[in-house]
Order: sequence, then structure tokens, then C-alpha cells
Amino acid sequence: MTEIPVALIGMGKMGRALASLAPERGFKVVAALDPAQKDFRGVTKESLAGAQVAIEFTTPEAAPDNIRACAAAGCPIVVGTTGWYARLDELSKEVQQHGGAMLSAPNFSVGVAVFDRVVAEAARLFGNLDGFDAHLVETHHAAKKDAPSGTAGALAHTAEAALGRAIPITSIRTGSVPGTHEVIFDAPFEQVRLVHEARDRRVFAEGALVAARWLVGRRGTFTMRDVLSSDKKVAS
Repeated sequence: MTEIPVALIGMGKMGRALASLAPERGFKVVAALDPAQKDFRGVTKESLAGAQVAIEFTTPEAAPDNIRACAAAGCPIVVGTTGWYARLDELSKEVQQHGGAMLSAPNFSVGVAVFDRVVAEAARLFGNLDGFDAHLVETHHAAKKDAPSGTAGALAHTAEAALGRAIPITSIRTGSVPGTHEVIFDAPFEQVRLVHEARDRRVFAEGALVAARWLVGRRGTFTMRDVLSSDKKVAS
């Protein structure tokens, strides 16, 4: 298998996990760019060093500029940063104007992408029944900045669209939890709980690499739903 040249933007915990896993998954890291470092000189065609795709995990403040820079440089970008979605439409248009490609998701776990579909179907069925209430509980490590998480927001949106009403979200920040999302359907005499639990942050790195491989050669803006909807089997 030919190695895919990849640029990593952001070398925090996720960037380091990607750098460690990439060679095992058929990628060659040709650039490791970190806006948090003093010697960072920006994302340019030169600093991307011939990468066929970039994977970005930085901060909500830095992500829009990184997306814009990759679009200008003609490099497809997978964006794992959350908290910038208020500018999603604006940046999607800019990527498309450059004839580029972007895939963004609040969570790159392939399991979460499937879980989202399970939640949609469960909410549709419970929405047709009287007496069931719904609630979403998400738990993350104490250092996570946004609450609720982007994944919780996306899951809630999925459930609300099927239920036809808003559901509350409870956010818990404690310890070193990579990420747990629980959707609860509760009635007076019974309860159904749907849970996705990430055991290691490498699951997000794995999914981002799956997305990066899928994105190479495509144009437009995408999500993990597009990856799962592909005719071909999803593989790392």
C-alpha cells in the first residue's frame, strides 16, 4: 500500500496520537505544525510539505484560519476541532470556492457515527409513544473546554429532529475520561439507556485517519456520515 503524505496541524494530545498511529495505518507524516509553538510560521503550501491531506486538532480560535489556509494551499483538510461551528457555512463556501475539500466532525469515532444513527431510530420510535421522556448525559475529562461537547450537541440535534422536541443535556467534567455519551429514554415503569464509551483517545485518531484516507481526491464539504454512506467498506 502506498503511503499517503499527511500534515498534522496541532501537536497536542490528539496530534501526538495521530503521529504515533499514522505509520501503522499507511500514512507518512510530512509536516507537524503547531500554532501553539513559538516557531510556528503559519500553514502554507510550503509548510504543508506536499501533504495530500491535513488533519487539524487545535483550538476554536485557530481552526478557521487553518481551514482557510489549507483551502488556499489546495490541501484537503480533516477538522477535529470543535467550538467554531458558527462559522461552518462561511468556511464551507470558502473551501468550495477554492475547489477544495473539508471533512469536519465533532467526534471521529466510527462507533459514534453509527451510534448517531441508532439514536435517530430509537428517538423516532419513542417519539411515537406516550410517556417517554428523553435526556442526554455526556462526561469528559476535566480539561475539556466546551460544554456541552460538540458530540453531545450533534446527538441531541439528531434525537430532537426525530422526537420533535428539545431534550436537556447534562455535562460532567471529571478526571481523565476520554468521552462518554448516554441517551436515556425514561418512562414511569421502564428505562432504555443507549451508551457510547470511548476507552482511549486513539479511537478518535483512528477515525480521523479513516476520514483522511476517504477525503483524498474528493472535492466539497463532508461529515462522517458521508464516510459511512460510502459504497465501499470503511477501513483504516
